[in-house]
Amino acid sequence: MDESNFINIINFIRAVEPRHREQKDLFEPVREQMALAKQYGLPTTWLLQYDALVQGPFVEFLKREMPENHEIGIWFEVVEQNADAAGIPWRGRWSWDWHTDVGFSVGYTPRERELLADAFIAKFEEKFGRRPVSMGSWLFDAHLLRYLHERYGIEAACNCKDQYGTDGYTLWGGYWANGYYPAVKNAYLPAQNEDAQIPVPVFRMLGSDPLYQYSAGVAGNGQPVITLEPVYKDSGGGSREWIDWFFRENFSHPHFAMAYAQAGQENPFGWDLMKKTLPYQYQEIARLRDAGKIRATTLGETGRWFRAKFPVTPVSAVVTLDDWKREGHAGIWYLSRFGRVNLFRESDGTLAVRDWQLFREDYAESYLDKVCPSSVCAYDALPLVDGLLWEPCSFRVPGGPGRIESVREETGEVMRIVWRRESGDAISIRLTPQSMEFEFPQEGEALLYECNVAALEYRTPTARFFRDGRICYRHKGYDYGFEAAAGRIVPGEGDAFLLTAEGRKLVLRPFA
Repeated sequence: MDESNFINIINFIRAVEPRHREQKDLFEPVREQMALAKQYGLPTTWLLQYDALVQGPFVEFLKREMPENHEIGIWFEVVEQNADAAGIPWRGRWSWDWHTDVGFSVGYTPRERELLADAFIAKFEEKFGRRPVSMGSWLFDAHLLRYLHERYGIEAACNCKDQYGTDGYTLWGGYWANGYYPAVKNAYLPAQNEDAQIPVPVFRMLGSDPLYQYSAGVAGNGQPVITLEPVYKDSGGGSREWIDWFFRENFSHPHFAMAYAQAGQENPFGWDLMKKTLPYQYQEIARLRDAGKIRATTLGETGRWFRAKFPVTPVSAVVTLDDWKREGHAGIWYLSRFGRVNLFRESDGTLAVRDWQLFREDYAESYLDKVCPSSVCAYDALPLVDGLLWEPCSFRVPGGPGRIESVREETGEVMRIVWRRESGDAISIRLTPQSMEFEFPQEGEALLYECNVAALEYRTPTARFFRDGRICYRHKGYDYGFEAAAGRIVPGEGDAFLLTAEGRKLVLRPFA
């Protein structure tokens, strides 16, 4: 068995759903998901929102039906009953309100977050006779997670995939997949040092499409969703072809510390939207488990494995060499506690660095000790290249079309990629936690760094400077940038720059 390939089936349960005109049966999905889990013998994590603890048939059903290898935890969105139990006035439009200033922990003061947590855990203990070991939410702040760990022993957590603006909240630029230890000052980003991290591994949810989710664009309600969720019909988890492709690509290529995916579905979508492909997902997860290709575990079990193995956030990767759309795309997400890089084969066959983000543990989240004042909120990192928000923005690899010939792990958390150009020669690329290194076949070759400066300043907003041969940024008052440790950075035409090799070598390194 591959000990580092993990799937968590996580189903979270709400007892109210005010968004639909016609009230859906919120119990039917839970009942059917339980039947599937038993049929295939798959461990499942059930995360209960507070309202599901105090109303509906959910608690008694789980007590009666749940096998020993299942797990119950908490889904930490705030509802009226939780606020009442904590002695906090309810400000929502309904008993559950998804706006971030009401329905999430960031809408409350640090002390109110503690009171909400106290009431939640007390009710959980009353119902189940023990404390939960796992928790999840689309987003949560560092103060809450640290409190839940130190006061109540929470061992593992999960949060939403990266997305821009969907449902009113943005998570953009973080540890893109798998698991990380969040910084004490920022629940969304990894810490670089053990003494600055919350020792609770956080796993990214939903099985995000590694090629197309990033560049899905921004519609009126945020990005479209391309994930393992079975309720989306045209792509993602609603398509058997996509499911097969995702499992194959996610678990078949080099990935360093771990490869991870979260399956399952929240109950408010209703069973009719899930029933077409959710059974197929369970079938395939069981098949991969039986073949020794993955480990199907609970969220808490995965967290305990992670903590026993890694004292700090390890390097991991998502390598995708086949394109389910058959448009010739391929990509690599390289993730470390210092930052992330995304290499992407464009539709014209060329290679680009389309995303590069810097992580710093002293870059505090906006809601660490402040209340989110509106119905939208944002978590981000320190952007160096942002191919969506600063579009067009990338480092273009010279020499025209080519292909990713090989990807392999090396010692010291180094990934080596060979990019074979159609001309026949090859570029060697080394990704390390602290640098990007390019070795070209000819001397003096250069990456072309293009960026939409107007979008950079308006959409992020970020200021960019060229100073002392280095690209410098200022983002939310934080100064950082990147330099050529080997090679040089020189202005090109317009707002572009040439990142030029010294001899045949170019080494780019961030600084802060």
